[in-house]
Amino acid sequence: MRSLLAVCLSLFLFFIALSSSAETMQSRFFLMGSGTMHLLNHRNDREATVHLLNKDGSLNEKAFDTVDWIFGYPTKQMGEHISPRMLFMLSYFAEQLAPGKTIHITSAYRSPEYNKKIRAMGNNAARTSTHIDGMALDFWLEGVAGKKIWETVKAKDCAGIGHYGGKIVHFDAGRPRFWQAATSGTRSKRPDENRHLYLSTDYDRYDAGEQVRLSLSSLSNFDFGVAPTVDLYSTDGAKKRITSLVLDQAKKTDCTMMGTRKATRFLTTHLPEDLAPGRYQLKLSFCNRPFAAMPEKKFSNIIAVGEAGN
Repeated sequence: MRSLLAVCLSLFLFFIALSSSAETMQSRFFLMGSGTMHLLNHRNDREATVHLLNKDGSLNEKAFDTVDWIFGYPTKQMGEHISPRMLFMLSYFAEQLAPGKTIHITSAYRSPEYNKKIRAMGNNAARTSTHIDGMALDFWLEGVAGKKIWETVKAKDCAGIGHYGGKIVHFDAGRPRFWQAATSGTRSKRPDENRHLYLSTDYDRYDAGEQVRLSLSSLSNFDFGVAPTVDLYSTDGAKKRITSLVLDQAKKTDCTMMGTRKATRFLTTHLPEDLAPGRYQLKLSFCNRPFAAMPEKKFSNIIAVGEAGN
């Protein structure tokens, strides 16, 4: 009898944990659509309906593999998928503006070489485009003006949104910003020198004690290092430093060199077990900077700890 009760209790706790895990995944981002989308890439004629979440609320790896295939993204080479934050925000806005309609993609992942090629041809492509980091796409929605999409995303101040006229917009999960043709700055001859780098976390919501992955994007050069610790700041009220967190990649040195794009995408640390619920940012400091114009430090996007999602 006791063994039967023990088994029942174990199963009960398992399903409670499973339910909690699913609920957490379903609210990982501040803006999340259902994750169900019909995507059509007009560059390679690849098309599919994807469901980014399984029925239990966990991430559907096969669906992300399909998205990578549609985007022409080299998953194995990059070691990650197309940005989940970008995809769930895309789902959110598509469901607001054109529920059930196809998302027509005109530009998805770009290799550095391809991005350089289309820049040379005079296209609107930034040197350090977020397309290169798998964080962007250009798209249109049937029956929705490009200006309407631009205005809707701009109002949320949550992403990069660009409109050059017509029905197509650029959308990315980089630094929140907005532009039109006259203000894009894509044809600027000013050297990038890592001045536009952006630091982002893998999710928006976390639990205390959880691992946080930090990724850098919009880089023009990878010959720099990062300090061994990350500063954690509270953003509830005046920004206040709380503590320092050790990077898992930190070597026995004051400066861990990066050297590759992939290295800059996988920096991890852990939040304190006793961290109080609230809103926070992480500050990463750089060392051995190759350019004076490169920032000495960078704050991440705001994250929420111990906060239930919608």
